[in-house]
Amino acid sequence: MSEIVNLSSSLRSLNPKISPLVPPYRQTSSSFSRPRNFKYHSFTDKICLAAERIRAVDIQKQDGGLQELDDSPVSVELGPICGESHFDQVMEDAQKLGESVVIVWMAAWCRKCIYLKPKLEKLAAEFYPRLRFYHVDVNAVPYRLVSRAGVTKMPTIQLWRDGQKQAEVIGGHKAHFVVNEVREMIENDSIT
Repeated sequence: MSEIVNLSSSLRSLNPKISPLVPPYRQTSSSFSRPRNFKYHSFTDKICLAAERIRAVDIQKQDGGLQELDDSPVSVELGPICGESHFDQVMEDAQKLGESVVIVWMAAWCRKCIYLKPKLEKLAAEFYPRLRFYHVDVNAVPYRLVSRAGVTKMPTIQLWRDGQKQAEVIGGHKAHFVVNEVREMIENDSIT
């Protein structure tokens, strides 16, 4: 317990902006009082101590300064496309901005689609904000839109530019392979 108190104090003396991760009832050794329902677990104390140490290492550079925080998102939610008119509007907006659009064609019943979606959201964060990612639930839109896009299997990831399909990846294999293929598809589009 005293290790946690001493570590919190020493971290605050190094940098007063570091907020302790240790709950306030564990911070002061002289006035330590637990809530009624609190049960003392040494494992919990070890987690708090480890979290403080990890945070201290993450925040401090070798010269003792603070690291610049990267405010780019870790993942970007795929925007839903709800119908043909919405699809046309997305294409029109992207064309006005001179951007490409990645569209993930999926279905609620497709296990591979469900598993792949969060991985594609992380990939979308890598290309944010210069490239927009959307998803279409093929069961929630008219079949005309699905056939217009030439989608026959789920999941299908397509790259569209100037209202035209440029490339596609059909995601029938392992998710990390699909994500790498989509990344290559995007990078190849950037080159041309």
